[in-house]
Amino acid sequence: MIQIICIGWVLGIAIMGKTLPILQSLLLPCSALFILTLLLKLTVFKQAHCLGFKFLQCCIGLSLGIILGYSYADHQLNERLQIREQQSEQVEVIVYIKHINELGDQTIQQKIQVLNRHTAVVQWQAFLKNEMHSGSKSVLELGQYYRLQGQILPAHSYATEGAFDQEQWYIQQNIMSGFKVSSIHKLTEQEVYALGHGQYLKQQASVSSQLQLWVEQQRLALRNFIHQQPVQHKGLMLALLTGDKSLLDTETEQLFQRFGMSHLLAISGPHVLIFAVLLCWGLHQLIRHDRPQLYLKWPKQYLLIWPFCASVVLYCAFVGFEIPALRTLLSCLLISAFILFKQKVRPFNILLSSASILLIFDPFSILSAAFWLSYGACFVLLRIYQTVQQRRGMDELKTRTQYITMQLKLLIESQWKIFLALFPLMMLFFKQIAWITPLSNLFAIPWIGLVIVPLDVIAALCYFIAEPLGSLVFQINDLCLAALLWLLQLLDGLFAPILQPIAMTFAVWLSLCLGLIILFLPRAVLPKTWSILCFIPLIGLDASKNQFELNVLDVGQGQAIFIRDQDQTMMIDTGGNYNEAKFSIGKQIILPFLSVKGVDQLDQLILTHLDQDHSGAYASIKQDLPIKHVYSNEQVPIPDSSQFDYCHQGQQWSWNDGMNITVLSPKAENLANAKTDQNEMSCVVYVQVKNAQPYQNFLLMGDAGWRTEYQILQDYPDLKVDVLVLGHHGSRHSSAYAFLKQLKPKIVIASAGFNNRYGHPSQMTLQRLQQLDIPVLSTVQQGSIQFSRQANGQMQLHYAREQKLWLKRAAVKLKS
Repeated sequence: MIQIICIGWVLGIAIMGKTLPILQSLLLPCSALFILTLLLKLTVFKQAHCLGFKFLQCCIGLSLGIILGYSYADHQLNERLQIREQQSEQVEVIVYIKHINELGDQTIQQKIQVLNRHTAVVQWQAFLKNEMHSGSKSVLELGQYYRLQGQILPAHSYATEGAFDQEQWYIQQNIMSGFKVSSIHKLTEQEVYALGHGQYLKQQASVSSQLQLWVEQQRLALRNFIHQQPVQHKGLMLALLTGDKSLLDTETEQLFQRFGMSHLLAISGPHVLIFAVLLCWGLHQLIRHDRPQLYLKWPKQYLLIWPFCASVVLYCAFVGFEIPALRTLLSCLLISAFILFKQKVRPFNILLSSASILLIFDPFSILSAAFWLSYGACFVLLRIYQTVQQRRGMDELKTRTQYITMQLKLLIESQWKIFLALFPLMMLFFKQIAWITPLSNLFAIPWIGLVIVPLDVIAALCYFIAEPLGSLVFQINDLCLAALLWLLQLLDGLFAPILQPIAMTFAVWLSLCLGLIILFLPRAVLPKTWSILCFIPLIGLDASKNQFELNVLDVGQGQAIFIRDQDQTMMIDTGGNYNEAKFSIGKQIILPFLSVKGVDQLDQLILTHLDQDHSGAYASIKQDLPIKHVYSNEQVPIPDSSQFDYCHQGQQWSWNDGMNITVLSPKAENLANAKTDQNEMSCVVYVQVKNAQPYQNFLLMGDAGWRTEYQILQDYPDLKVDVLVLGHHGSRHSSAYAFLKQLKPKIVIASAGFNNRYGHPSQMTLQRLQQLDIPVLSTVQQGSIQFSRQANGQMQLHYAREQKLWLKRAAVKLKS
């Protein structure tokens, strides 16, 4: 029963961010039912074996665990949301530095403890210019107090399905805001005390705080030491040792990404275990040679368990208690407790218990991909271990050759099983996969785990004892890293691996998960053939059953609209960052969104015009996303598999006898002016959906302004519009009063970026809409906005920012 409640607890916390008041209202009734079933178990069903009663008790226990987990997570989340920043402003703050920074090419990221913003101390992420990219002393020194002036940078995600959720990441990391530092003034402890922060000074003077500070100082000293070494791969060396990517070059990081091995650059459980095993092995050798009588008094496993646990705690503290390290720490402590109390160790129970305990101390770790990938990998390894144990019971290995052969088979088996089992999680978090990963892992994981990491750990230990010896071991390890990178570059040249986007709807993803879970469960639990039923949706989905939907995507300062009706798909614009190489709207937002929608190709793409914020992402996705037909007001490069045509007034497409798409502007004879008059030559698209209420007619204006609006009113005097996507993101030079008054749409949408430098949508445009009593939606406030037609013909509205508590935004008041 405890297992069932723990599973419910984890599932309940996994719902974090959803608004489900019904769960909290069921807490008392469910608790009463659970107590009642326990009393019945102890009295009426004490000796009986009633399967129905056991099933009922399991259901109630699972429900209670879910309700408790959800209530706990919801309480913790609301407390954290109350102190996060949501508005950008210039402020002066008093801060304390207790964490090591992370160096970048242009900036230094530094977590700071802000003392004077709220009643409680909050943590922000400060950004400073990196004027000297070196391992020397940072601008903000550990253990010091500062007065900082700068601009608050609230986290603001691209609220689009499949895109990386920066706000979620900030919440998970306990970062309440970003902060761009403009000036720094160091403070003495006397000045901090005079400012009224004496209580915080006392806290930082405690033994535990000083110990944490000492650990951070040692991490910084080790980074500086590695940076000064005459080695080529110091960044990779440091990342594998402590998870700090400050010295890691972009080329190496991209190489690991292409092979789907980015997770190896972060601290994992094996790193911790390798360190602990090395220390305990050394201690064992000392006892065996000098004090063997100790083993007569205390058995080896009981004597070494204490230094083993101490080593795990020490390493976890050294790497900043990252989630995989914490998981290993909790698992080791639980196993040690079972051994000390002479209880049978059940690996699955240990795994489940450690996850449950971790979520008590840090429920926000459930939001991290590291949590799910770490425990998912452990579950697969556990199943492999159990299989090996069963095989050993049946077969006895007689020769060393047989033993080596079995180990190689086990290595190959573990890699493809881990890859297959973690495939759904990789799709959920990253929306892409590298098919060469199992092959590269066959070489990389043993080499990293058995050679590089142990040498890294030994070198770090030697650094604290004798720096010249540590330097020598680091140089030896550099040769081992060179061999690893040579092999990866060889595979890179042979296979040219790429991260392949995978299109998969939630229904298909869920079916795949259930099928794989059944395959990996022990044989006696469920028949393996049942997994075939789960895999049917992978091949049996009928695209013609998709209902009409129109999505105005949140792509920041830009526009991208996705339309689908049954098996037909279209995009109108793709958005685009000013520098797609630095941050790609195409690869980070458009492709992940289409992946979630199960779309692996587009029938049509209309680029309304070639401004970067409307078409910039096209260049970054055209090779990864098959597109049958591309339309624009100017010629654009297209892949061999695509066809191009100019968009112009009069073009029309009919889909499935239920939807018409018409281009209202520009006129064909005016296309020659597109280069010099891009905005007014934007392709204006009109979408009509038959038998839909209350939104049936959609007008998408691109960046068209007043002149185009006037021409449309002349050409189409009876035009009916229910939904208007404002021209030029709501600029004051578009959406004229007469245009809005004649069309009188039921709703308008502004596709604009948070705190954009243009002030879109403009106050003038908003005032016109207010005077005409036309409701306004924006991708800033609502995130991606979806119109979806239901079976009864009703067109429903869905806002991405309503899906999670941390994404919700307070309504913005119109300035007078």
